[in-house]
Amino acid sequence: MSGVASIDRPLRLAELPRGGPLAPPVVEPLLVRAPSVSHRQVAPGYWLLTLDAPEIARRALPGQFAMLTAARTAESAPVLPRPMALYDWDERTGTVQILYGVMGDGTRRMATWHPPEPMTVVGPLGRGFRLHPATSAVVLVGRGIGTCSLTALARQACAEGIDVRAIVSARNDQALVGADLYRQVGVRDVVEVTDADGTSPVGSVARRLQRMLDERPAQQVFTCGSQRLLRLCATLARACDATVQVSLEAHMACGLGYCHGCSTGLPGVAREAPLVCQEGPVFVCA
Repeated sequence: MSGVASIDRPLRLAELPRGGPLAPPVVEPLLVRAPSVSHRQVAPGYWLLTLDAPEIARRALPGQFAMLTAARTAESAPVLPRPMALYDWDERTGTVQILYGVMGDGTRRMATWHPPEPMTVVGPLGRGFRLHPATSAVVLVGRGIGTCSLTALARQACAEGIDVRAIVSARNDQALVGADLYRQVGVRDVVEVTDADGTSPVGSVARRLQRMLDERPAQQVFTCGSQRLLRLCATLARACDATVQVSLEAHMACGLGYCHGCSTGLPGVAREAPLVCQEGPVFVCA
């Protein structure tokens, strides 16, 4: 645990490879008018939206996202769409699920959607997570709504026979999202920590994560939702020779690379690159 003290040092992020046999394929995103199938509140401030979008469901990869526009038919506002992680999807039924938190005007408007109202969706977008062929065990660490970027990866990894363990962090029990889906798809060990009960401080999470890695070393660690947890994952993963992939959250206006509003602005690179929507949202912690 001596390495935990160094989690505040700067981290370098590298793009996932664009080519080669291990790089996820990049598909052209689609613009669709997707009817809503169901829309329900799953916790105070959190909603699960299911859309009929078979073209997106067939193309989606874990870690990708979509841009959703909360303008009804014949309405011209709001103009800007909102980036949303693809929480889950079903190729058989052609449905795509978005789990989101109500944070501002756009998401408050989204929460008023009633099936079968259609929604304008562009996706799938971005470069997703990559499971290495030799991976037998992974750990997923998510904070708040960031966990929604990891859920589809959990389904894929479990389907491939990979041992998956997860830490889900949030402000309180009501804000814990994703844990139910983790258990449903076969994640064998789901640890839930919250600010409210005092189990979510980095030191406490570090001890839990260390125990996971001591019990069975993981070849890959995936994280989203917290810079401090990213630094923690990088520190502990380095000690057991695991690699870390992080999904970055960013404000964006287009999701296609035109607006340049999601530049990471990392030290040592041009301010216009890398863009989270094009080079990410998934990066390797280098």
